[in-house]
Amino acid sequence: MSLPAYETLLTQMVDAHVLLITINRPHVGNALNTQMGADFLDLWTRLTEDPGDVRCIVLTGAGEKIFCAGGDLKERNGMTKAQWIKQHQLFERMYWALTDLPIPVIAAVNGHAYAGGFETVLSCDFAYASNAARFALTEVTLGIMPGAGGTQNLPRAIGERKAKEMLMTGQPINAQKALEWGIFNAIAEPAEVLPMAIQTAQTIAGNAPLSVRQIKKSVRYGHQMELRTAFRFEVEAYNHLVETEDRYEGVLAFNEKRKAVFKGR
Repeated sequence: MSLPAYETLLTQMVDAHVLLITINRPHVGNALNTQMGADFLDLWTRLTEDPGDVRCIVLTGAGEKIFCAGGDLKERNGMTKAQWIKQHQLFERMYWALTDLPIPVIAAVNGHAYAGGFETVLSCDFAYASNAARFALTEVTLGIMPGAGGTQNLPRAIGERKAKEMLMTGQPINAQKALEWGIFNAIAEPAEVLPMAIQTAQTIAGNAPLSVRQIKKSVRYGHQMELRTAFRFEVEAYNHLVETEDRYEGVLAFNEKRKAVFKGR
């Protein structure tokens, strides 16, 4: 698919079905400003409406030490209440669009992720991280609180008690602790994080794309239901796949002892 040239983001197809997105403001720690909010919202919206050949996304940051430092506080300095709220409403739409994206998103966290940068990581489906990086939700040290899912996604990832500690102290944790707590699926040397994420994305992209999207939907919405209702939701998601071309192809390929060629229909 054809994507516009964004001011704050780089986009590159690194495989036939894998899109690499790079947060590209390394001179300011890849901090999230208004333009980046608009760029992300446009990108997530386009990929939701028409993903084209994209079956999996990897999200990383430019540079070697910082994934995203959070909101751009220099831009925010001196903002009126109305300006602040208008900007945050843009950020809210951007994060919700990421959360609702049907395509799986893997975060390749190449460096530190703080505040809104860490909330971005938590909004992805799962993540790999640099073993040299640190992570925090620092909003409480600035007189605000997380407002892009931090107080909701973090407890769901690590449990309420650990999440309250991070949220209320604003103190960073290292990669090893983040791994032990379940925030990351794996940590690696800084240079190995992106290749690891791309390799996983390629594996996902090789599977039936409709199946992957239904799994993402079932996990997300089912987790919000009581168990019996969630089971019903899962079966409804499953039933949508029975008559797809890819289901027929998958079974046929298995019986013919060859690799399935999925077309997403």
